Amino acid sequence: MSSVSPIQIPSRLPLLLTHEGVLLPGSTMRTSVDTARNLQLVRGRLLKGTSLQSTILGVIPNTPDPASDAQDLPPLHRIGTAALAVQVVGSNWPKPHYTLLITGLCRFQIVQVLKEKPYPVAEVEQLDRLEEFPNTCKTGEGLELSEQFYKYAVQLVEMLDMSVPAVAKLRRLLDSLPREALPDILTSIIRTSNKEKLQILDAVSLEERFKMTIPLLVRQIEGLKLLQKTRKHKQDDDKRVIAIRPIRRLTHIPGTLEDEDEDEDNDDIVMLEKKIRTSSMPEQAHKVCVKEIKRLKKMPQSMPEYALTRNYLELMVELPWNKSTTDRLDIRAARILLDNDHYAMEKLKKRVLEYLAVRQLKNNLKGPILCFVGPPGVGKTSVGRSVAKTLGREFHRIALGGVCDQSDIRGHRRTYVGSMPGRIINGLKTAGVNNPVFLLDEVDKLGKSLQGDPAAALLEVLDPEQNHNFTDHYLNVAFDLSQVLFIATANTTATIPPALLDRMEIIQVPGYTQEEKIEIAHRHLIPKQLEQHGLTPQQVQIPQVATLDIITRYTREAGVRSLDRKLGAICRAVAVKVAEGQHKEAKLDHSDVTEGEGCREHVLEDPKAESIGDATDLALPPEMPILIDFHALKDILGPPMYEMEVSERLSQPGVAIGLAWTPLGGEIMFVEASRMDGEGQLTLTGQLGDVMKESAHLAISWLRSNAKKYHLTNASGSFDLLDNTDIHLHFPAGAVTKDGPSAGVTIVTCLASLFSGRLVRSDVAMTGEITLRGLVLPVGGIKDKVLAAHRAGLKTVIVPQRNEKDLEEIPGNVRQDLRFVTASCLDEVLNAAFDGGFTVKTRPGLLNSKL
Repeated sequence: MSSVSPIQIPSRLPLLLTHEGVLLPGSTMRTSVDTARNLQLVRGRLLKGTSLQSTILGVIPNTPDPASDAQDLPPLHRIGTAALAVQVVGSNWPKPHYTLLITGLCRFQIVQVLKEKPYPVAEVEQLDRLEEFPNTCKTGEGLELSEQFYKYAVQLVEMLDMSVPAVAKLRRLLDSLPREALPDILTSIIRTSNKEKLQILDAVSLEERFKMTIPLLVRQIEGLKLLQKTRKHKQDDDKRVIAIRPIRRLTHIPGTLEDEDEDEDNDDIVMLEKKIRTSSMPEQAHKVCVKEIKRLKKMPQSMPEYALTRNYLELMVELPWNKSTTDRLDIRAARILLDNDHYAMEKLKKRVLEYLAVRQLKNNLKGPILCFVGPPGVGKTSVGRSVAKTLGREFHRIALGGVCDQSDIRGHRRTYVGSMPGRIINGLKTAGVNNPVFLLDEVDKLGKSLQGDPAAALLEVLDPEQNHNFTDHYLNVAFDLSQVLFIATANTTATIPPALLDRMEIIQVPGYTQEEKIEIAHRHLIPKQLEQHGLTPQQVQIPQVATLDIITRYTREAGVRSLDRKLGAICRAVAVKVAEGQHKEAKLDHSDVTEGEGCREHVLEDPKAESIGDATDLALPPEMPILIDFHALKDILGPPMYEMEVSERLSQPGVAIGLAWTPLGGEIMFVEASRMDGEGQLTLTGQLGDVMKESAHLAISWLRSNAKKYHLTNASGSFDLLDNTDIHLHFPAGAVTKDGPSAGVTIVTCLASLFSGRLVRSDVAMTGEITLRGLVLPVGGIKDKVLAAHRAGLKTVIVPQRNEKDLEEIPGNVRQDLRFVTASCLDEVLNAAFDGGFTVKTRPGLLNSKL
């Protein structure tokens, strides 16, 4: 920039089209290269060239956005700046591009474009030469303009802080550089628009250039005077830091568009600082915010860190540090609200009411960490929303299914690009209070990856002794989570890490009984489906008998989601009939048509509705509701999906019914056995786990050791059951993986039926683990298993004696329909599984005894 030696540029120059600014001779500019033509220019000219001539480019300001990458070359500006490429920096993110540092040498004029692809090359004519300028300034007018420009330039620079090295260097350049080079240099320094710079570029005459630049300097000086007047209260160190910024950002010209944007930003910062002062955040967080706001004031808006710091401060201000809602502590009203929203779930409601009662006695009670465990569709998620409604708190749901990055919980550190707070802090910002109800949905489906273990990150969140000081990586200051009521949901506790499981209070939410499903359907599901489909109770009626048919014949689940879908299908079919009926009525009103397309409605067998059921030509009158019966269900939902096949399956020896627990609820499980001639091998099929395979080996070993006691023989009459005999055990539903010890008693009963030739009672189901000595050990999931037996229409359930305490959790109506047999040994199991008991054969001379 300080060279005054003659400049000679090549007569042919490659053209670089820029839209980021206007480069003037003597100034330096960084420009981004990301279009196809400019990329070809950099790769083919700058990166491959070895001589100084290959680094000289013709920079043409391009008014249209070159990012459009049009096939045709856009119209070129007539005058450009020859520039020297000082630095080339490449990057592939977010897409391939280069950043050039270029220095302007002199003006040139395009004579003609020689080629357009792969990048434009033009024949140029050099316009200004430094050695010619002194001759043009010898005239009186030119000399007077030069002196006037120099006076304003010195006045402008001396208004800045001379202790700043950049300002002192600029003052020295005013004396060392020729006057003729100053208009271009100062125009590129002061704040001017691209349009004004383009006018200076087009000013080939030096006198014209002086005339156009002097008003810009005067405007800049007036702007600085106003700036100094409005910022007298600023400290000297603030002024020193501002002066270090690029000179063009220092100078502030009131009245321009850029000035309005800067004023808005300054106003936002002032408002942000005011919010920080008036916020009720803790002292540590307040100190951090004050420190960051000071950094923000000293930071240019063009820096990437400016936006990050501002977003951080806005989040800190928006967080509810001390804002909370008041709990609704009326226990009677809470009980009524919970009963209206959810049927059954007595244990869960009891726990919520206990929490409310303790809150009445102690206001600063820490929020409990509850975990609702149960099969899908039983209302775990919706009951969390009801708890928030009961307490009068805000509700926020966080879905954790599939989350495998610990940063989702604890946030990202602000050193990363695109960093953001974790879901906990973000949820508090969304809720707007520091004591909401957080529902951590599907906590049993958390993943683990190279980015960390989110279940381990939840340990601090869900620990009442630690979460009062929870530190998010993004905030980097502590936030109190002790007043948050966390409710987690899971289908099973098997996949939850023990350390996390230990921090939560487990509340089992079992499946519903048939009676409970009927009540839920008529209280909640049917009214909801009628409203969603635009129907009224006067148009369709689903009696309890039809609802029971749907539950028993078309669904087999612990929850009510499938039931809800089936009711939706019925409402859609009824909506079609109602719409057709309205269409036919309108048709009858406007024509003499007396015959229509047949439309038969299925109704319950009611003498009053008999004529309606026989109406085949006309739709039902509007005032008569459509009643749904079994025939209507078959037409709408198809043939029943689940038929009671228990008695058919147990029509031959070697079949027994067991009870299994799954994350979806309890299920009945058939165990089948057969024998054939062989070499004494035991074959197990049905995708069995190792524990269940061991139970099968235990069962056959116990039966072989007690074969004489029960007079069990193989096909050849030998008490050695595996002598020349192969046994095959199969567990149907072979596509489903099965494991666990609770099938032990079922396998023993199945094999005992096979070798004795007696049928197992068709109304009996059983569960329990066995030992080699014939003891029956307790198992889990008793309530879900018993409910599955009740759904299947069974009448007797054999459970381990040590599980007798678990029968208290079973609803009273289910206990009345079932007979429970508690067994402590296999003798009692066999006695209850066969009609008339399982007779023990004794030695001759001794009486037969019945166990």
